[in-house]
Amino acid sequence: MVCAALTVPAAELAREAAQWREPVAFIDLHREAADVPNFSLPPCPVIGVGRRDHPLAARLDTIVESSFDSDALEQAARSQPLAAATVAQLLRLLPSLSLEQGLTAESLAYAVLQGSEAHRTWVAARPSAEILPEGQVVLERVEDDLAITLDRPEAGNAIDRPMRDGLHEAFALANADLSIARVMLRAKGKAFSLGADLGEFGTTTDPATAHAIRMLTLPACEAVRCADRFEVEIDGGCIGAGLELAAFARKVRASRRSWFQLPELAMGIQPGAGGCVSLTHRIGRQRALLLILSGKRIGARQALDWGLIDALMDEAP
Repeated sequence: MVCAALTVPAAELAREAAQWREPVAFIDLHREAADVPNFSLPPCPVIGVGRRDHPLAARLDTIVESSFDSDALEQAARSQPLAAATVAQLLRLLPSLSLEQGLTAESLAYAVLQGSEAHRTWVAARPSAEILPEGQVVLERVEDDLAITLDRPEAGNAIDRPMRDGLHEAFALANADLSIARVMLRAKGKAFSLGADLGEFGTTTDPATAHAIRMLTLPACEAVRCADRFEVEIDGGCIGAGLELAAFARKVRASRRSWFQLPELAMGIQPGAGGCVSLTHRIGRQRALLLILSGKRIGARQALDWGLIDALMDEAP
């Protein structure tokens, strides 16, 4: 059930957009009779409940789907209002930008949130992580194929700095060598990737410096340039940065046991490894925001239905 105080007629919200101070707004599309001229959105996420075919639906930030809970979305926005508002505004902007421009915009928005009190609080409260061996990225060239393997199975292939740099170099190699016809990304172990190594969060304290480093080292900046040759095979958990990178590929296959999640909002931030861009490109900004706001896991079948993946590896074509 949606909080009645946060559910407003579209025309009223349009009039009050500049003065709306709540962290989220809901519009009941069952009750909206028609489109609203000059409809504008407040800075916070605006979520539709009901008909996806309503004329207003495409103009909202997201629509609550059957497997998602509107109360949980409200609580997420209340818990992290700055992150929720920042990512909603970013996703509104991305369809008008190229992928490369989008990566810059995403990194700048991420830098803003890195410097927020909410994220600093999360970093300070984060439990001490077990010290695990550094990861590596293994490359193998077979004829015209370049195979890239995430190799840190004891950490669920959480992407640490050496792996990030290795991925960046691997995709840069593919861009420099056009005789590589296919770039295939896989992983060792029970998980594809549990995301970025949480132990490294907060190590670069200046947001502007962190943005500059991302623009030089982010694997997505190179992966986007060879996306038409990039394929991914996923088995197991695919979280955060792992999902964000995989979603740039032209073809993504996953096992039926695989699952997908973007948990960053609870940390006071947004996806920052290219995921706002790649997921908007793959599944649209509304479903991208639904995953980000909810932090909810979805299974391989739902990912296939949404177009987040293209095929199931262990299912006959």
